[in-house]
Amino acid sequence: MYRVRVDDSFAAAHYLTKYHGKCERLHGHNYRVRVHAEGRDLDEGGMLLDFGVLKKALKEVLDTLDHSLLNENPAYDQAEPSAELIARHIFEKLKEKLPGSPLCMVEVFETDRNLAMYLPDR
Repeated sequence: MYRVRVDDSFAAAHYLTKYHGKCERLHGHNYRVRVHAEGRDLDEGGMLLDFGVLKKALKEVLDTLDHSLLNENPAYDQAEPSAELIARHIFEKLKEKLPGSPLCMVEVFETDRNLAMYLPDR
């Protein structure tokens, strides 16, 4: 089994209306994002997934979130922009950009000590 990972980051603000505490108020994070791909088969170049292709797709997705108020993003019309749902959103957008790719997990760090992961059902 092979696994590759790329990392990137973005800065954004949000507020959680269904959370009772300080996160109800508008605040921001410098999010760190890790994307993992996993599989048994390598391409003819000996790669599971080209790092450059994955990094480019991730940057395109994160550029739509960077320096924004996440609550205003249509992805969160019906849901809170929690770290968990941000991870799922990033995963789904990457799958649209890289159909058939072996993506397996997205991690979103709100801080150095707090992260949420999204792993789709297989």
